[in-house]
Amino acid sequence: MTETTERDVLIIGGGPAGLSAALVLARARRAVTVVDAGEPRNATAGHMHGFFTRDGMPPQDLLKTGRTEVRGYGAEIIDGRVEHTARDGAGFAVTLAGGTRLRSRQVLVTTGVTDVLPDVAGLRERWGREVQMCPYCHGWEVRDKRIVVLATSPQALHQVTLLSQWSPDVTLITEQPPEGEDAARLDVRGVRVVEGEAQRVIVEDDRVTGIELADGSVTGCDAVFVAPTFVAKDGPLTDLGCAFGDDGFVEADATGRTSVPGVWAAGNVVNPMAQVIIAASAGAMAAAMINADLIEADIAAKLSA
Repeated sequence: MTETTERDVLIIGGGPAGLSAALVLARARRAVTVVDAGEPRNATAGHMHGFFTRDGMPPQDLLKTGRTEVRGYGAEIIDGRVEHTARDGAGFAVTLAGGTRLRSRQVLVTTGVTDVLPDVAGLRERWGREVQMCPYCHGWEVRDKRIVVLATSPQALHQVTLLSQWSPDVTLITEQPPEGEDAARLDVRGVRVVEGEAQRVIVEDDRVTGIELADGSVTGCDAVFVAPTFVAKDGPLTDLGCAFGDDGFVEADATGRTSVPGVWAAGNVVNPMAQVIIAASAGAMAAAMINADLIEADIAAKLSA
């Protein structure tokens, strides 16, 4: 087992939130190490959108540019997987796969989430291409096309209503057709409702062309939107005894501060609905608060000496 010099901050997760935080902290002359497992949530997406000056950029290019900027200010980035995180004296210790042990005064967790898709044959294979979840991220790319929303989540009605802004040809596939006010709202927006259970994504010439239902019928489409189940990659936060809310996600305030002093969280591990620009903003906010917290700790230590 090897051990590095103690850092001011260890950031677990090298996505938009983690790299944004690292940039702010490194520019604040903090000793920072980012540990990244190399599993970005949007790895299958060809482009990201809604991030001004970066609209249409491939996600991997954003991370590459971010890494270069962060390292330019002296921060360290380690490619590795965190196995365990624990309190270590006044600070924290993170153990990586392979035995490397890192120490820091504070920890920021930006590990994101896993998107668990509905059990529909062929859905996973098209994830990030014709199968998406965020209208604001990918609605423009399928404007005026045939869009299907699979009602596999309570979010489906909200999702399908939003998508009617991008196309006049939007269909909700559901086993329980909406009634009352919900049905009226969809009707106002021109959303078609098809009753049935989605069984398979139909692909022709490497493009999605429809959804086959359990009864064998096919609803034609060019794009499919679903609401996955979000599973937070919160191992470090669990290890450190952070409090979690009823929704299963860690409790953190607007600055990223958790219930455990010195432990912070930002990005999709806190807010699974956050787009790239929002996750990056959350990382920057947490970094500023961490730096201020460290300064106050140093002042208190001097005054009590």
